[in-house]
Amino acid sequence: MENDTIMVTGATGMLGREVLERVRRTGRPIRALTRRTDLPDDAGVDWYTGDLTAGAGLDEALAGVRTVIHCASDLRHFKNDVPALRHLLEAGKRAGVEHVVNISIVGVDRIPYPYYRVKLECERLLAASDTGWTSIRATQFPALLDLALGALSKLPVVLVPSGTDCQPADPGEVADRLVELALGDPAGRVPDFAGPAVYRAADLARGWLRATGKRRAVLPVRIPGKVGAAWRAGHLTAPDHAFGRRTWEQYLAERVTG
Repeated sequence: MENDTIMVTGATGMLGREVLERVRRTGRPIRALTRRTDLPDDAGVDWYTGDLTAGAGLDEALAGVRTVIHCASDLRHFKNDVPALRHLLEAGKRAGVEHVVNISIVGVDRIPYPYYRVKLECERLLAASDTGWTSIRATQFPALLDLALGALSKLPVVLVPSGTDCQPADPGEVADRLVELALGDPAGRVPDFAGPAVYRAADLARGWLRATGKRRAVLPVRIPGKVGAAWRAGHLTAPDHAFGRRTWEQYLAERVTG
């Protein structure tokens, strides 16, 4: 019988947790990779300790795995994402992994932001590999916008980039799509996944302030340089791929006011 084990990297992160839960529902054998040595007692999931950046523990973790859903990313040390993926692909090749499903970000090829450049390099590394692959870009997660607005609201005035649109996408819905792709054959780069509605950054901030009961003025400011120009050009959004259903307002109602 063909092995159909699925491994999730970054399984303790915001997206990884959602993916892990959805893979569990498929009934497929499931593994999860973490840098932690104190592994969770998680019925139905085989947890492994491994360090993608160092390339440690990967051969054991990937032995017998057919498909990897790669959600691991280190926002604090994002330059490590490239060697981490390289180590994953090398170990996957040794283990006979047939399919790597990768999550990326809408706009990585058009916004010269350092983290985005790293994500684009990861896309290219994956595409050049000998392993079957699928890669999908998603728009911003509401919880990350929530976090950013929480930090910005510590000032008397909430400063937001002027002329900038955002299109929040629910991580649970992105996870649904990732698992759907993992259950299929390698498909290369597939259409982006964006949230159901496009919002001006200032309107996102005003909605957040209403929901949290904070009284602040919102001040749009022009972000200079190529990054600001790319934001104003709409490169954070993918309005033609608004596949998501859960709105920013629903997130605020359920997460902030709830």
